[in-house]
Amino acid sequence: MTFIRYHVRHETLYQYDQVVGESHHLLRLTPRALGWQKNLEHHLAIAPEPSVRRSFLDSFGNRISAIHFTADHEYLEIISEFWVELRKRPRPSAEALKVTWEVVRDSLRYSADRKYPPDHLQATAFRFVSPNVPIDSQYAAYAGEAFQPGRSLVDAADHLMKMIHRDFSFDPTATETFTPVEEAFRARRGVCQDFSHIMIACLRSLGLAARYMSGYILTHPPEGKERLVGADATHAWVAVFVPGFGWLELDPTNALWPDLEHITLGWGRDFSDITPMRGVLLGGGDHEPEIAVTVVPEQEFASLYQDGATYLEELS
Repeated sequence: MTFIRYHVRHETLYQYDQVVGESHHLLRLTPRALGWQKNLEHHLAIAPEPSVRRSFLDSFGNRISAIHFTADHEYLEIISEFWVELRKRPRPSAEALKVTWEVVRDSLRYSADRKYPPDHLQATAFRFVSPNVPIDSQYAAYAGEAFQPGRSLVDAADHLMKMIHRDFSFDPTATETFTPVEEAFRARRGVCQDFSHIMIACLRSLGLAARYMSGYILTHPPEGKERLVGADATHAWVAVFVPGFGWLELDPTNALWPDLEHITLGWGRDFSDITPMRGVLLGGGDHEPEIAVTVVPEQEFASLYQDGATYLEELS
């Protein structure tokens, strides 16, 4: 198969304890158009209807939908639904595979008289401290097992990814959205967001450029069980800059290189740059979102949704 299509439905519901008089929200729910990823169609349903709605690109090229409510409202429901087509991601060439991590580190270091290639200049934005990713010697020390002198960057980064998968336990109860990286690192527990932040901290602490990837991953139901609507979640992974190739994606949660089962929404320096939804509101009281995500391969869509067969005919 040269490509695979997925249907993604991401539902978010806020039921407010108190009336909200006014609110602003930024939504990053549109998949990126990439060489290996084609956005076939995207629908964003919002209730109640916002007073103002506009779309623009952020500094990383991610599509943002900005919505503004000026009328009182007691709830907010957002449904992002899209079809995306994936092809196999490119892999580093033989030459790119040979480049040592020290050479890459040195090529990204600042020098007043150096002329940097455009891709290196872009990569430097992902080399420094960011709101949720510190740089510290403890992360460089941890990565030392993988980043031995003279080792290729690709081999060392792959090793680090597997180390994190080996040493850290996936535990949804261990952390919250804004738990500091230091806490997850000490506890050796967390979720995909934590593992990605930790890996980025390790890479940046060595002087390398790494960015936070946000999107979805196809999950596989237990054998003999059917896929459940709303049982999935957003996912996070990492990309490291490899000169002569570009950005190599690595998933420390699953110890694999993303390919035909990872759908990219966008990227940033860390989670704070690419949160699916962020807002400011007047009123509301206590409220927690109800989130349901479903990622379905095309061949399963008709059986999962009652109107799936008609939908597929219209798409084709």
